[in-house]
Amino acid sequence: MNRKARFGVAALLLSGAVGYLMYSGVRQTAVYYLTISEFLARKDSLANEGVRVAGRVELGSVTKQMTPAGEELNFRLGDFQTEGSSDGTVAVHFIGVTPDMFKAAGGSDVIVEGKYRDGMIHAQSVLTSCPSKYEPEQTAKN
Repeated sequence: MNRKARFGVAALLLSGAVGYLMYSGVRQTAVYYLTISEFLARKDSLANEGVRVAGRVELGSVTKQMTPAGEELNFRLGDFQTEGSSDGTVAVHFIGVTPDMFKAAGGSDVIVEGKYRDGMIHAQSVLTSCPSKYEPEQTAKN
């Protein structure tokens, strides 16, 4: 085989390998944004898949504890309108740095990204939504 033919074959193999790596990388990291109601309707088909789900943290469902890996956070994620109905929620488990805007009592609008398995979203990241209007906290007067 002459020199130009070998170079052409090598270039073709290299470009094919780079193309395959780009395709598989994008496919593995592509995460769809779902509302909690869309997620609950399709949760069985999304088992062990990467998901991104938006919802509101159910009031009173947050538990926190410190671990060597970071803060362990467990809560239930529901839709933006319904309060207190746990049948339309999903459990979330997260270990890491909790966002500053995350309310310990619940009620925060969040987007969780992770994998759904064993009836729970094992989140790799938790993002909080900023409120559309900032209001100062009310302080108790003596």
